[in-house]
Amino acid sequence: MTVKQIKEIAKQKDIKVGNMKKENIIRAIQRAEGNFDCFGTATAGICDQMNCLWRDNCLA
Repeated sequence: MTVKQIKEIAKQKDIKVGNMKKENIIRAIQRAEGNFDCFGTATAGICDQMNCLWRDNCLA
């Protein structure tokens, strides 16, 4: 997913991104959705958030 697409999702959720980095935008979206804001923090490639929109991107 491109940064432009991620920013569009954030905009739809009324998240002001300013000059946030991609990872921080995704974490803000995760929080807005009521999920753990854990993007990019999985240790050893282990993640139990199977329904997360960002899972594949995070573990890549």
